[in-house]
Amino acid sequence: MADDILQFKKTLRKRMVKQRREMDPFERERISDQIVMRFLDSKAYQNARTLMAYASMPEEVQVKMLIEQALQDKKRVAIPLLTESGVMRPVLMPSMDVLVEGAFGIPTVKDEDRIFLQPDAFDCIIVPGAAFDYSGHRLGLGGGYYDNFLPRTSNALKVALAFDFQFVYQVPIEPQDVSVDVVITEAKIAAFYDWGMQLWTKRETPPWL
Repeated sequence: MADDILQFKKTLRKRMVKQRREMDPFERERISDQIVMRFLDSKAYQNARTLMAYASMPEEVQVKMLIEQALQDKKRVAIPLLTESGVMRPVLMPSMDVLVEGAFGIPTVKDEDRIFLQPDAFDCIIVPGAAFDYSGHRLGLGGGYYDNFLPRTSNALKVALAFDFQFVYQVPIEPQDVSVDVVITEAKIAAFYDWGMQLWTKRETPPWL
């Protein structure tokens, strides 16, 4: 059974990453802007004083505009620093100018500019992933960094920004896998609770979000 889950994860992850990479770059940028704008319009963003994002890889939802706006709005913004196998630390990002290439080619903050924040410092965390499902389950990219990090956060809202094709019926999960609270795509917003899910279309805005 465990081997079946791992194989299911591997197959789904490969399909999702391939589909992201095959997107037209201009279309990816256009849709990314739509997704980010939906988040920036939300109370989740507006009420957050400290948030954690990530420096986008080329095939991911592009969040540069989100980070720039948050810095302009005088919010504290952190991005991940991958320090060793399975370990991730949030490092404060004072501006876009401090980025350098880090582990696995992922941009992070230059050595001399690093100020680390505690995991419980955040009001909102933008969580990347390969796929998400109708229960809020998340398929990561296989490193386990977020699954190790997120349980150490306190009351931070976990928000995924994803292309709509990344929203699938079912994601294979294991006990250590951490779910998200909200998924925002260009077509829908899904929020997850203990009792189930609420879904809003592109033309609707959740009153609380």
